[in-house]
Amino acid sequence: MAEYPLPPTTERLKLRRFTGADLDPFFAYQSLPETARYLLNEPRTYTECMARIAMYVDSSFDKPGDWASFAIERADTPGFLGEIALKWDLSAEGASKTGEIGWTLIPDARGKGFATEAAAAVLELAFGKLNFHRVQARLDERNTASAAVCERLGMRREALLAENYFLKGEWTSELIYALLIKDWRQSGAATRRAFPA
Repeated sequence: MAEYPLPPTTERLKLRRFTGADLDPFFAYQSLPETARYLLNEPRTYTECMARIAMYVDSSFDKPGDWASFAIERADTPGFLGEIALKWDLSAEGASKTGEIGWTLIPDARGKGFATEAAAAVLELAFGKLNFHRVQARLDERNTASAAVCERLGMRREALLAENYFLKGEWTSELIYALLIKDWRQSGAATRRAFPA
């Protein structure tokens, strides 16, 4: 397994590398239609989840095109809450990196601020440790919960791509939110307030 930096532990959460032990809880929520509702994929089969976990365990994060995927769990008690990932975009050149962030949570963890807290930790990693210049989030326009997370993080709504995907039998529209390192630095107190001193 290739090593790469982990996001900081937050007040309530720990983000860590995936292990084989995550397969059953990962499948439990990835197989739900409500989890796949705003994603490009259909609910995942057990075999598909096995392949994804194997990919997460063996992944590296040292060049454009790579994804760093983290399991989200509570810092105080064991328990899988979901996943969050940071992509190093292919368009990045030289020392200036751009990326994409995305997350999914188990149903019981939604609406409790965990996605915002986990995403703030990943932005801390991207901007504070890995020197990313820009991080964006791409989401289905109907996914108002994820749009609210982006806004709480200080991300700017940059675009609405009207009906740009024919997905699961219907045309859907995509929202793009983004944050630049200079804006992250300026709003540092708000972005990092979830972290212990």
